Amino acid sequence: MSEELDLIFDEAKEHMEKSFDIYVHELAGIRAGKASPAMLEGVEVEYYGTMTPLNQVANVNVRDAQTLTVQVWDKGLLNKVERAIRDANLGFNPVNNGEILIINVPPLTEERRKQLAKKAREEAEKARINIRNIRKDAKKHIEKLEKDKVISEDMTKKALDDLQELTDEFIKKIDERLAKKEKDILTV
Repeated sequence: MSEELDLIFDEAKEHMEKSFDIYVHELAGIRAGKASPAMLEGVEVEYYGTMTPLNQVANVNVRDAQTLTVQVWDKGLLNKVERAIRDANLGFNPVNNGEILIINVPPLTEERRKQLAKKAREEAEKARINIRNIRKDAKKHIEKLEKDKVISEDMTKKALDDLQELTDEFIKKIDERLAKKEKDILTV
């Protein structure tokens, strides 16, 4: 392959990996019935006039499958963190014992499980669309190289086949991750 093709292919692969990583991160935020620090990832607390992510002002730990603990580094922030968790609309009601916040993660209802599984499928579809768009952009660049006579028709065919193979590989990874997440969500 030509140097230009290598660049296009490497860039497409890098973008697909980033897209997949974002998808994995989004899935981690979807609760599966078990307590996880990722459940509080979107929570921000006002700290010295700046909205700051919770993980920058406290440790979030899993005590057991249904309980999270939040240990705030600055005890003066305890009430603000408690309020921020309530205001985040996550369905959590933290208990403040003066030292740490204890969050009992309520079990999911069947209806809520179905909603979460649907959200996971939506995230998977977004990720698939991103992967396909990356493929489309790379395909345009490859076809332009052929049009500009930088590469031959055979090289173009081989490059497009390789690109499709890479795309299929990432779509498969997305689908596998989705199946695992749906199983976690729907298992009582």
